Amino acid sequence: MENQHRSGEAGPVPFRSSRFFCVGSKWYFTTREGFDSGPFASRQRAEIGLNRFLNVVRLLPEEPQLH
Repeated sequence: MENQHRSGEAGPVPFRSSRFFCVGSKWYFTTREGFDSGPFASRQRAEIGLNRFLNVVRLLPEEPQLH
């Protein structure tokens, strides 16, 4: 997959890595905030877990920005 800009990004495209990783035979996903979730029995299950996590996060109200 070629690196592309995300919505709201400008300038050089930063390095990106996979959100999924395997330890032993168990799969995990990681978030931009550094939260790791798992273990899952397969990568497919980890992908389902990530989609569920993202759906929940989208429902949360945005936190006010601290200045």
